[in-house]
Amino acid sequence: MVSMRIGRDAGGKRKFLAVIDATPECGLAANYAARRAKASGGGVVLLYVVEAEDFSHWLGVGEIMRAEAASEANSRLSRIAEDIREAVGIEPEVVTREGVVAEEILALIEADREIAILVLAAGTSSEGPGPLVSSIVGKPAAFPIPVTILPGSLTADEIEHLS
Repeated sequence: MVSMRIGRDAGGKRKFLAVIDATPECGLAANYAARRAKASGGGVVLLYVVEAEDFSHWLGVGEIMRAEAASEANSRLSRIAEDIREAVGIEPEVVTREGVVAEEILALIEADREIAILVLAAGTSSEGPGPLVSSIVGKPAAFPIPVTILPGSLTADEIEHLS
């Protein structure tokens, strides 16, 4: 059970959460989330989760891999945040966490009670929509807030018109 969201009537602002990773479609989700946030007077949060199980090597190697993953996360978040600033004109919040993606999404939703909508974009490859989207399809209780899933084939113009 997630804590009650803080709505606009209680002095909060509705935030849209987009999960950032190495996939090309995550930029679509971030763009849509930022445009919806701006249109509704809300905010956008960009989350990058560095998966911790990748660092179970020898201590020195694991630390180097962790540092490289954190650097990649910061670089990716910076690029997408800059794209949002330029294209949409709002300042996104950026969050980096380490752990299991779904668990960290839930933890962030619990920690930030203004987050009201999770925005994901489905992949377009023949391998399916992506692991995060696949994990929630058919499971309405996967996340305690509404989830918007965008087709990964949308263009920037289509996203602008939809948001």
